Amino acid sequence: MIVFKTFLKVLKSCKTPIIMYTVFLVVFGGLNMQTSDTATSFESTKPDILIINNDEDKGITKNLIDYIKDNSNIIDIKDTEEAINDALFYRDVNYIIYIPDNYREDFLNNKNPKIEIKSTGDYNASLAHMMLEKYVKVANTYNAKLDNEEEIISNINKTLSVKTEIELTSNLDTNNLARATFYYNFMNYSLLAGLVYVICLILSSFNEIKVKKRTIISSMKTSTHNKNLLLSNGLFAIILWIFYVVLGFILLGDIMFTTHGIIYIINSFIFMICSLTIAFLIATLVNNKNAINGIVNVVALGTSFLCGAFVPMEWLPSSVINIAHVLPSYWYIKTNELLKTIEVFNFETLKPIFINMIVILLFTILFIVITNIVSKKKRKIN
Repeated sequence: MIVFKTFLKVLKSCKTPIIMYTVFLVVFGGLNMQTSDTATSFESTKPDILIINNDEDKGITKNLIDYIKDNSNIIDIKDTEEAINDALFYRDVNYIIYIPDNYREDFLNNKNPKIEIKSTGDYNASLAHMMLEKYVKVANTYNAKLDNEEEIISNINKTLSVKTEIELTSNLDTNNLARATFYYNFMNYSLLAGLVYVICLILSSFNEIKVKKRTIISSMKTSTHNKNLLLSNGLFAIILWIFYVVLGFILLGDIMFTTHGIIYIINSFIFMICSLTIAFLIATLVNNKNAINGIVNVVALGTSFLCGAFVPMEWLPSSVINIAHVLPSYWYIKTNELLKTIEVFNFETLKPIFINMIVILLFTILFIVITNIVSKKKRKIN
């Protein structure tokens, strides 16, 4: 009881950083909490296209232009190279099509006239390019078989008029899952920073010479003292984890009552245990209170940046991801990222998640073993 009371006294001095890490989680997690409707339908987008026609506006040339107009937003821009390049640079237009002089005649004579293009290289530009390629391929096919221009145009229009019905069959709540993933990914930082800071500070306080001497001459056994200290730190870790999970229910809502939500919680619990062992290892290695802030920044911030807590994994370079494999945070965040893509839960879909959790538990065992080795060596030295 004495150990626990002392623990609480030291813990009170740590309330400021705990509140700060919690605020970070709520504020930065909240930035991604903007609600939006779950997508249940598909609507194709139209790219912004500029057509510069150097040929006569008739026949196959006119048909090409009409097809582009029907499937895109035609943009009017001053016909100067400077104005065109500026429009492309500022994304006023996604795609520019240059129809060459005498295109119609060259096409009908099977000369394969080349259509020059300029592109922003983004999604809409790619869509416009596919549209143009589709028309040209269909037109070339009929031009090789037919001699009459009107018949060629008629067959082109008939083929291109066939539309594909698109129906979304997935019931995956992608918006809310993305929000939950972001929140639990950011928890990597708040949970790890909070536990490392508080536990290192508490253990360093108990390891001060004066406190150690009082502990030694007291009637309390060393094993009892260490057991109470371990239980106190474990209780703090669980309370902090529960607090963050409850915040998750408040911020994320119904998604946390689903199977996805349960696995997010289980995954974060396993990572909490691992974070606890990381904190004990660091506290065993370092007794300097002044160094704790720097250690928190290196451990919590460093792993969060490397493993995708702040920046999505798909945006990180492959070299960074390869390095991140040696950190437990990577496996924790990887599970969160997998969860937002799973629609049906079965052994096959859950297998990689189980593997990630097992890896985190192996890291936990490794940290416990290292902590015990370091602790024994320090006792021999002392």
